[in-house]
Amino acid sequence: MFKFMWIQRYFETKSDFLSTEKVNILYGPRRVGKTALIKKLLQNKKDKKIFTGEGDDLDLRSILSSEQKTKILTTFAHYDIIFIDEAQRIPNIGWALKIMIDNLQDKMIIATGSSSFRLSSEIGEPLTGRNHTHQLYPLAVMELYNQFGGMYIHQNLEYLLIYGMYPEVVTSENIQSKMLYLRELRNSYLLKDILEIERIKSPDILFKLLRLLAYQIGHDVSLNELGKVLQISKHTVKRYIELLEKTFIIYKLNGFSKNLRKEITKTSRYYFYDTGLRNAIINNFNSLEERNDAGMLWENFLVMERLKKQSYLSLFSNNYFWRTYDQKEIDWVEEREGKLFGYEFKWGNKNPKPPKQWLNTYPEAEYKVINKENYMDFIL
Repeated sequence: MFKFMWIQRYFETKSDFLSTEKVNILYGPRRVGKTALIKKLLQNKKDKKIFTGEGDDLDLRSILSSEQKTKILTTFAHYDIIFIDEAQRIPNIGWALKIMIDNLQDKMIIATGSSSFRLSSEIGEPLTGRNHTHQLYPLAVMELYNQFGGMYIHQNLEYLLIYGMYPEVVTSENIQSKMLYLRELRNSYLLKDILEIERIKSPDILFKLLRLLAYQIGHDVSLNELGKVLQISKHTVKRYIELLEKTFIIYKLNGFSKNLRKEITKTSRYYFYDTGLRNAIINNFNSLEERNDAGMLWENFLVMERLKKQSYLSLFSNNYFWRTYDQKEIDWVEEREGKLFGYEFKWGNKNPKPPKQWLNTYPEAEYKVINKENYMDFIL
């Protein structure tokens, strides 16, 4: 793949992305470019007085967590733009942001965080009605397409499935540097938020859990079975999975049902925010022709690219999978605008017909197979 210094992010094209009327909150996994994006946008505001601080800064944490109105306002009144990076590390950050947005007129206030459960709990009540929240993902195909065109996507599809979409991975000059970066991400950053905030007695269990989930992409996951393998309780498995969700490592998909008793709704499926990180967890960067999980990678890739499209383009949808006890299933179901849309993901050339039970139960629903011939329409 070629080396690109900067790939334009979708939010760069939105003139109303950053507002002075509300606090701007940007969530997302570690290393997807949240800090770089904000700094890039602020380059166009050199005529403004800008403060940039990090949640690791002890002085900054002391001021913002103090809840002392006068102290906070006198510290930041001088600036036009206030940018707090890794804000989830600052206790009571929500109250500090509330004080600023309520009392400092025409200021642009920005906070980023890589841990939704910490930052959302800190800002939830104080900033009710006072914040604009956005989520940044690893690079989206739609972003690569806008910059490099469709042929680039087709020619590099295997690389994207194997090494994923982290900006520094996509722009790396060679395969070796991609693998090194993903292994560093796995070893140094993957569980950092969880281990900093939660008291986890055995971090290696989290890695073992992730490995188990990595081999079950597209399949129903039993918390009981995971607990037995890991020799921990079902409730501990559930708690760990919720932490992995809230730190943007895995995405949970629930089953869909309205009126057919045979439909399964109590189980869930899990996908990784990035296929490259998933492959680093199982330490497998083999080519697609050498693997037996190409279908899993394809399904994970399509799920995440669809989520990016929904999020960035504000396409509001409830997402599910559909399966019956006699093994009839549809990989991806969207409930939007009062209608149902079913999608089956196929890496090969098969073009299966929709299950009869799906058609009989939901005769008005649509059904489509997504494969290598038409996937671009699904994710662009």
